[in-house]
Amino acid sequence: MCGIAGLFIKDKALEPQLGDYLAKMTSTLCSRGPDSAGFAIYGAGQDGKTKITIAGPTEGYDIAGAAQKLVDAIDPTADVTRRHSHAVITLASAEVPKATAWLATHLPDVTVMSEGQRLEIYKEVGYPDDVAKEFRIAKMSGTHGISHTRMATESAVTTNGAHPFSTGSDQCLVHNGSLSNHASLRRELRRDGIKIRTENDSEVAAGYLTRQMQNGQSLGEALNASLNDLDGFFTFVVGTETGFGVLRDPIACKPAVMAETDQYVAFASEYKSLTCLPGIKTARVWEPKPATVYFWEHT
Repeated sequence: MCGIAGLFIKDKALEPQLGDYLAKMTSTLCSRGPDSAGFAIYGAGQDGKTKITIAGPTEGYDIAGAAQKLVDAIDPTADVTRRHSHAVITLASAEVPKATAWLATHLPDVTVMSEGQRLEIYKEVGYPDDVAKEFRIAKMSGTHGISHTRMATESAVTTNGAHPFSTGSDQCLVHNGSLSNHASLRRELRRDGIKIRTENDSEVAAGYLTRQMQNGQSLGEALNASLNDLDGFFTFVVGTETGFGVLRDPIACKPAVMAETDQYVAFASEYKSLTCLPGIKTARVWEPKPATVYFWEHT
């Protein structure tokens, strides 16, 4: 049992409050997943720049120092922002392959949580409310965001094992459920060059979608294909640079509710998570149908 929340902002006037709303939505789901929590925030981006969000291997690790070493070695003009145990390095997009290769060689214990023009991922072991406070999620702005509270079933309770998972630029996924064919699919994805860092079945789902899109499918097509290729039960909420998608398996045994107004689209595992949102009393509220792809995108 885990908890998922997601918010896609339509009205630009609400963008400064994205983090505040998402933190409040997530807070109501603590009992569904007290082990760890994570947040994916799609904030402002810069043309020609990419954000790399990194985290260290242990509590108290000097992540700011690690980020500075990377900057000194690869791009002295890059910016570094520290948030608790993570650091976000904003550098020239052309330098990203060099940066990730340098990290793998010189700081192999440092994990790249995400990379992309706009995506930042923050996740940690601990009670979800505490995780949100440590990363100051409520102070963050953006166009859309996704969160997860985890009750571990398939792998160890670690920072890397927490959701969201990102296996492609500006792509991320959170998952409530369990996949039965993740071991064989993980081997297949790794052979195809998809980076899978953990034994978590949810990271396999993220990698599967990345591979399908690398092979030319749209996110909607990749989600539809997953209905045939992923065995088990699941509710997915996914993010791309401009979009926000939801998919439930054909049985749809995991709870899910959505709401839409002229200002936003919201998803949560429980309705109570939506009650903090403006205009929720007059919103269109529904349960997403099984085996049906829902997707919204900024144009």
